[in-house]
Amino acid sequence: MTDDAPDLRASDADRERVAEVLRDALAEGRLDMAEFEERLDATYAARTYGELAPITKDLPVGTAAPAPKVSMTKEPAGAGSWAERITGGEATSTWAVAVMSGFQRKGRWRVPKRFNSFAFWGGGEIDLREADFADREVVINCVAVMGGMNVVVPPGVEVVVRGIGVMGGFDHREEGVPGDPGAPRVIVTGFAFWGGVGVERKPTRAERQRLKEERRRERLERKEARRELNASLRDDVMDAHRRMLDAHRDDRDRHGERRPRRED
Repeated sequence: MTDDAPDLRASDADRERVAEVLRDALAEGRLDMAEFEERLDATYAARTYGELAPITKDLPVGTAAPAPKVSMTKEPAGAGSWAERITGGEATSTWAVAVMSGFQRKGRWRVPKRFNSFAFWGGGEIDLREADFADREVVINCVAVMGGMNVVVPPGVEVVVRGIGVMGGFDHREEGVPGDPGAPRVIVTGFAFWGGVGVERKPTRAERQRLKEERRRERLERKEARRELNASLRDDVMDAHRRMLDAHRDDRDRHGERRPRRED
């Protein structure tokens, strides 16, 4: 966090980012529970960047899992938003053919308004998860003869399937899922004879990484909770054992006082 605008009001998202830093620090043993709770209370009570800055100032940066910093500027839609991915312009590729072989269109490429593909005794993969789009609505035309093709779309894209199958078929499972505002519409059409065209929805690489990090944090939080529970149980057992020893000592002292002295 910089000190350029300490009086700028912090948002809920800014406070959550600082809270995530604190949770990671607790899981890594950089903070004990008392410090974590004190700093977390200060985080949610903070109103400006100047109040948030000191909370994570002593936590290291540049480790394997660096702490995110609070942004001092409010950016517009981030990289990869739908508005940025519907670019217009010339397509990277407009067709693909596989005859007793295969093809792939994946990664960063620009999908045309109409993409034609043909597979005979072969197969192909058309992956739109990292793609840009030449238009708000694109058509993926698939002709599969004794072969198969698979169309992969990211979450948020509306899918319409209009293909015809003869002793084959088109996958309609992703139809009917509402698209995100501003997201492209993908129409899968064509013909399948003794073959098939699959349509599936998969998260992007960035989304998979986000989910992986989220699961990692959840595992660390569960591990920390178990550690705290075990420590609490040990303290309870030791306290009970101490009370038992004290009671035994008191009982022995009382019996010793009541025992009559032997006279010589």
